[in-house]
Amino acid sequence: MKQLNYNLAALLAALALTGCGGDSSSSSDDTDTTDKGGTPATTSTLRIGLLPDTQGGGDNVAMHPMKAVLDKEQALGANIVIPVGDLTDHGTTGEFEQWTSIAEGYRDAGIEFLPLMGNHEDSYAYSVEWVENMKHYIPDDAVHMAGAQYLNYYVIRDNVMIVLLKYYNLPIAFQWIKQAVNTHRDEVDHIVIASHDGLIGAKYGETREMIVEGVTGDNLLMNQWDDIRAFFARNDVIWVQGHEHMYQRSVITAPIYVDPASWTEEEGNYRLPQYTQIVSGNASYKGYEFRYGERELVQRIVQQKMNTKSKGSTAYDVNASVLTFHGPRVDYESWFAEHTITRNEDGVKELADPNWQLLDRFSRTSNRCERVVYPNSIPDGTRPVMYLDSQYISNDCRADDGSTARMVAGTNNTFNRLESRTRDMELTPGFSRAESVPDLMRLSYQYLFQYNQPWTPNLNAENRVIPNGGDSNVLDIPETTMDLKEDVAMSWQPATDDTLSDILIISGTQNQTGTYSSAYGAVKDLEADTGLPGSQPDGTAKQAHTLPASASKSWDLAGAVSDRYALTFDAAAGIATETTTLGMHSESGWQAITSAGCVINQPFDESFLATPPVRSAGCDAEPLVGFDADHGQRWWVVLEQDAELALLAR
Repeated sequence: MKQLNYNLAALLAALALTGCGGDSSSSSDDTDTTDKGGTPATTSTLRIGLLPDTQGGGDNVAMHPMKAVLDKEQALGANIVIPVGDLTDHGTTGEFEQWTSIAEGYRDAGIEFLPLMGNHEDSYAYSVEWVENMKHYIPDDAVHMAGAQYLNYYVIRDNVMIVLLKYYNLPIAFQWIKQAVNTHRDEVDHIVIASHDGLIGAKYGETREMIVEGVTGDNLLMNQWDDIRAFFARNDVIWVQGHEHMYQRSVITAPIYVDPASWTEEEGNYRLPQYTQIVSGNASYKGYEFRYGERELVQRIVQQKMNTKSKGSTAYDVNASVLTFHGPRVDYESWFAEHTITRNEDGVKELADPNWQLLDRFSRTSNRCERVVYPNSIPDGTRPVMYLDSQYISNDCRADDGSTARMVAGTNNTFNRLESRTRDMELTPGFSRAESVPDLMRLSYQYLFQYNQPWTPNLNAENRVIPNGGDSNVLDIPETTMDLKEDVAMSWQPATDDTLSDILIISGTQNQTGTYSSAYGAVKDLEADTGLPGSQPDGTAKQAHTLPASASKSWDLAGAVSDRYALTFDAAAGIATETTTLGMHSESGWQAITSAGCVINQPFDESFLATPPVRSAGCDAEPLVGFDADHGQRWWVVLEQDAELALLAR
């Protein structure tokens, strides 16, 4: 057995799990939803926490960040924790002893662990040692992929199917995943797939590594690339991963020609052909810079934060994220805390009392309408090409009870900006798939980046890739500046006994505050600093952007305010509007958005966003709500936040 390289017993004493009380791994039995008939329906709640990479440098696990993450996720009520790989640095016996010495306290307190193998276990550890340590955590009811026992497996918990994959195993396991999902599709509402790396990723990604820079003849991923994205989008997969030592959430677009199907209006709302990718962040003693940038051909970045403790960045981040599933609804929250620990011997330092800040969140149901809202930094004259739009507008989004909602006005002026660093890709003649630099450029534009033309503009750069001036086998990806997008969802869930209509959940408008960070995580100023050269489609640099007064430029979303936007809410036929009002849900329950005497009786006008109409005395401090008598069943409201809305009895 390999030996620990420092006094484990002493460190464990410092990390005593005094706070490890808690619930069992079975989910709670919350009953706060009802069916549309008003009959209470028992629906349990399942919370899944994500534990990022925990390498500690050398033959060590980063024990202080690991404990901080598990403490936070336990406090958030996690029933399950997914360690997303790279539990260890060198895969030694001592590192597994370190990891299990912490995890077992939380396991014994009732948290179920679903570990998966990262590249640091794949490269350094023996499979027998992985199985010997992880078989005590991987559940007995797990269904394993033949030939990959304890490496690729799935479990079903409540109405959630959770698939765990070893590093680099997505193309290997995809046909098995399809079979498993199709077998259980009618039993579950949600599918979470976790692996160490991802199809797209942040700075890595199997698409770049296996396809664009891949080996000639190795076509396993390339031949399934479209099918994977289409299958994930069709099944509304939430993909979670590690590997990148930074936090990122994005949506990955999917082709619609794979197994096409028909749709009619009677079938209800349809989602965008995309799935969610979550890069879980960091719980180690190293942080990575952002390389290559957004893969804008197939990716829209919604939130991202790096912290590398170098080149202007003064700390590392530790990230704790939890997915909460309740019936058809999923709520997500991701938190971060900064620290300066570089090795276990430094002590707990800032993580003795972490300053947790809310970094990201979303809420949605399976019955939803989606829209990617671009930042208001698109150069004048850019063709919209169907989707390059910074307005909060939508088509009708219909509930099962006949209610209809629609976003009708607003502009995304509050957005985050980030930078990537220059990197390159290289080919080896006779070995690489690409036979020349022009061929490597072709693959880059075929799988990663948008080729910039007036009819296909690239908002991140005029030239995303350029031949290297000194090496005929190298392709450069220049540093650039990117503005993040918003994934705005309007979801419906059934009415409760407190509401007269189905409930509308608006999510995605309140997640950015005007931050600007370098590729290494150094703070920049969106209102003062110009972007990197060549970061606009015409080859110029992105310009500084004037933010609304409400923009905090803080990573903490606790006090974030969205740009002002408006939506209409049409009551279903048969609702007596004279005895109803538009309500909003908060921690204290349902209540009218504004008092009855302050409701404006006239149709909405876009000018109301800047200049509200005159209201009765005492109403100026209340939210702006109106009723459109010309329509007869239409309420409208101006908001500066995500919200849950429904019609209430007056």
